Amino acid sequence: LMVKGTKLCDASGEPYQLKGISTHGLQWFPQYVNPETFRCIRDEFGANVVRLAMYTDENGYCVGGEAVQKKLKECVNNGVKYATDLGMYVIIDWHILHDLTPMKYVEQAKPFFEEMSKKYAGYDNVIYEICNEPNGSATWDDIKKYANEVIPVIRANAPDAIIIVGTPTWSQDVDQAAKDPIKSDNVMYALHFYAGTHKDSLRQKMVSAIKAGLPVFVSEFGITDASGNGRCDIEEANKWVLVMDNYQVS
Repeated sequence: LMVKGTKLCDASGEPYQLKGISTHGLQWFPQYVNPETFRCIRDEFGANVVRLAMYTDENGYCVGGEAVQKKLKECVNNGVKYATDLGMYVIIDWHILHDLTPMKYVEQAKPFFEEMSKKYAGYDNVIYEICNEPNGSATWDDIKKYANEVIPVIRANAPDAIIIVGTPTWSQDVDQAAKDPIKSDNVMYALHFYAGTHKDSLRQKMVSAIKAGLPVFVSEFGITDASGNGRCDIEEANKWVLVMDNYQVS
């Protein structure tokens, strides 16, 4: 895969759309990382990518101690193996959330991504998502500073890999990234939505960012409200899917 303009493209430079499913936190639900589940996601849901959500906080990788770290790494490695065996793409997601700013654990992120990018240097199906949802007072400047420290670590081993960078306010402020993008090839920018909460104004923000030249990747979404509660808003979710398909957003 490569990024050309605003689009994710295949090896021949043709636009290529990834559609898939994310796990929940691997520290809570490791049991869903198994070959049968991934096969079901591929064959019954028609998906071509799985995202491995590895939380950094909340008893996750950076706070759970050595045993938790070992378990989570094993879970990620298994996930990459199962996805690869099934001919699927896989996203290794450094899932910041309660840590607010990615700078909090930047010193843990660098060796993690060094190890992963070294291990999967020869794989063309592994995507690196380096900061899930910066929030609180985390600014685009903070995120950019973090990205400029972490991206070179990955690039040293995987010079052409796709890297997804989160944006402020739980990965909604793609407009800020569009005004001041990171100077690196094959970088995309995360936009997250929950259809019951995030409607036309966020869709328009995404479209404006794409029109301004930003390669956007929707690396997480849901069809309830942002809390995960409430009814499934199918109508609003379908509006999102139409816009994503129209702009060939993964």
